[in-house]
Amino acid sequence: MTAEQVSAVRSFNGTQYVFKHKSSTVSCEMTFGVYVPDHTSGTKLPGLIYLSGLTCTHANVMEKGAAQGPASKLGLIFIHPDTSPRGTDVADADRYDLGQGAGFYIDASWEPWSNHFKMRSYIESELLPVVSAVVPALDTTHIGITGHSMGGHGALTLGLTRPDLFRSISAFAPIANPTECDWGRTIFGEYLGDDSKVEWKKFDASILLAAYSGPARSILIDQGTDDNFLKQGQLKPETLKSHGSAAVEVRMQPGYDHSYYFVATFMGDHIEHHHRQLIL
Repeated sequence: MTAEQVSAVRSFNGTQYVFKHKSSTVSCEMTFGVYVPDHTSGTKLPGLIYLSGLTCTHANVMEKGAAQGPASKLGLIFIHPDTSPRGTDVADADRYDLGQGAGFYIDASWEPWSNHFKMRSYIESELLPVVSAVVPALDTTHIGITGHSMGGHGALTLGLTRPDLFRSISAFAPIANPTECDWGRTIFGEYLGDDSKVEWKKFDASILLAAYSGPARSILIDQGTDDNFLKQGQLKPETLKSHGSAAVEVRMQPGYDHSYYFVATFMGDHIEHHHRQLIL
C-alpha cells in the first residue's frame, strides 16, 4: 500500500498534498488529496474524510472548499479522495451522473460497473491505510466523515453503517432519500440492478437513520434553500430524522445554492463539529 506524491504546497501553516496509488479495490490508479497541519514529531492528529459530489475529483474541495484554514487552526487532517475509478479500461457513460466521476460510494454488483466501481469498499477499507502510510500523524482511531451532494449521501450511509470506523458525521446538501428520487432510482438500477431493491435500502440514509441503534452520533446537515436539486426533489432533507442515539440537525440556509460557494461558507462549522467529537 504505497502512494506516490504528486504535489505539496504550503497553506495556512500546513501542507496540502496530492498522492496517487494503485488500488487493489477498484483495480485502477486512484488519486487523493490530504491537508496536514504543522505538528511536532510523534503527534497524532484526528482526520476528516470529505467525499465530493458528481463530476468532481479530489481537486474541487482542495481548491474551492476553504478547508485548509479551519483544519490548520484545529489540528485536523483533511482527506479528500476522488469520486470514482478512472481510466481507459474503466466503464463510463454519456451522462454526468453515471460512470466515471459518479461512483455514488456504493459497491456495484451489475456489469459493466462491478469490475471497478467499488467505492464503498475503497473508502472504508483501503483509503485510510494508504493515507496513514504517507501521513504517519493520522490517528486512524479518530476519523470523521463528511461530503457534498452525492458525497453527502456517501458520508451519511458510510457513517451510519460503520460507526466503529467513523466517530463523527456531517453532510452538505446530501442525496438523503435516493430510493425515492429519480436520481437514486436510475443510478441504483444501473449499479445494483432494478430487481434488487432490498440492496438499494442499504444505501439510503433516511432508511438507515430510521433503523439506527449504534453509538450516539450528533449529525450536522446544511442545505441551501435556493438549491436547484432541492427544488427538483432530488435531495429530500426532510426525510432525515433523529432516531434513537442519532441526533440530526438539518439547517436550512436561506439563499444558498448547491455550489462550492455554499460549501465553503459552512466548511468551518463542519470542521468544528467534527473536531468537538473527535477529540473526546
